[in-house]
Amino acid sequence: MSKNIAHKLGQGIAPQDFIDGMTVNRDKLTNWYDRFVWDEDKKAAFQQLRNRRDLRCAIIASDWCGDVVRNLPVVLRVVEEAGIPTEIFIMEKDLDLIDQFLTMGGRAIPKVLFTDQDGNVLAEWGPRPAYVQEPMVRFKQDNPDPKAPDYDEKKTAAYEEILKRYGKGTDYQKLIVDELYSLLSAV
Repeated sequence: MSKNIAHKLGQGIAPQDFIDGMTVNRDKLTNWYDRFVWDEDKKAAFQQLRNRRDLRCAIIASDWCGDVVRNLPVVLRVVEEAGIPTEIFIMEKDLDLIDQFLTMGGRAIPKVLFTDQDGNVLAEWGPRPAYVQEPMVRFKQDNPDPKAPDYDEKKTAAYEEILKRYGKGTDYQKLIVDELYSLLSAV
């Protein structure tokens, strides 16, 4: 069954209002945004989407989240280039929304939802590029019992591997661009 978020559309905030309202991590987020560099072929491909008047983007985010800080700037660059109207929902204020789009049973953000004009969800992305997310997927599969004595230790190791996969530079951003391109090409 496809999901519909028509009842939420128009209730979010503009991306710049989200950034302006950040109480933590604003400098880090804007730094990742400013460091973004387009591959010209991908930029041109996203510009082709400007003819699609039916697409909308709803992003669930919070300023405290490291994945939002790293990944939201890339998503914003993509939707800006594609001309897709975008609004952001603060997770803590919109639990009913995030609870429809859990990641492996958890509230993981950012969650990016592409919809049509009627609010039908056509595609979703997040919270991380697949390559970066893979250690968490493996951790969740291999450690189903949060009460296990070594659960926290293994979870910490998964997060360390995630940080290693993000790396220090902007290479991970290309993964997001490619994944969003694949998603949007299919809708």
